[in-house]
Amino acid sequence: MSTHGARHLTRRGAEVVAALGTLALAVLIVVGARDFGIGWTSGGPEAGTFPYYVGLIVGAASLGNLAAGWMRSDGATVVLDGTKAHRIAAFAIPMLLFVGASVLLGFYVATILYLAGVMRVQGRYRWATSIAVGVGTAAFFFAVLEVWFRVPLLKGPIEALLGIH
Repeated sequence: MSTHGARHLTRRGAEVVAALGTLALAVLIVVGARDFGIGWTSGGPEAGTFPYYVGLIVGAASLGNLAAGWMRSDGATVVLDGTKAHRIAAFAIPMLLFVGASVLLGFYVATILYLAGVMRVQGRYRWATSIAVGVGTAAFFFAVLEVWFRVPLLKGPIEALLGIH
């Protein structure tokens, strides 16, 4: 089977991308921590001290992983092809939409939309079943988190219309 022209991700590529991603995160942590102060005062360490050093450690580990990934002897091994990428996208895209909907519409509405949509589209459940599970799950989360444990989650315009604060 020829892979000429096929798009795929090799192990080396995956490790390099992951290392660059964690390195970028480390840089963000270090830069952000400096805004909160990284020194010591008479009261002890400033607020950014711990995140700053954690960021440095993550950055050093990322550089080590970058070097190790680049020098892998089995670096040409394919770890992600079109089929695997499609499966990952089928999970990741709805999850990213859920996060965006949570911010815009609130956690409970986003939960209903996410579960009903995924059950209907990917699971091929009937609409009534999908919506019932979405609403039931959102109601369960509301009862347990908001009422029982008193942990407020993101609210959106629909919760505001219903008087849920």
